[in-house]
Amino acid sequence: MDLKTATALRRLRLVSAPEAISFLLLLVCSVLKRTTDFNAVPVMGAVHGALFVLYVIFWADAWNRAKWSLKTAALYFVLSVLPAGGFYAERKLRREAEDAVIATRARKEGVVGA
Repeated sequence: MDLKTATALRRLRLVSAPEAISFLLLLVCSVLKRTTDFNAVPVMGAVHGALFVLYVIFWADAWNRAKWSLKTAALYFVLSVLPAGGFYAERKLRREAEDAVIATRARKEGVVGA
């Protein structure tokens, strides 16, 4: 994996959890808006919107650089629109990065002939 691909995946991973948190907070704020006088929806909506736009930009970059299949790219996109999907995406991307590091080290040490 080259440096630009690793960077694209890292950016996507780093924005995944905050995007999921902002989505959950937006849902809580929506409920509070309708049940109390507390209205933080405009603020949380803007925060979540910005994080979602970043997620989509980073997702498109990662898809392009990592040469994901349509199925993998669709999975990561669907995870962005599920309330807790960003947490799963972050964990999956972290594992993928760790596996790439292990594979690189194995190739350098001559353990793997690939």
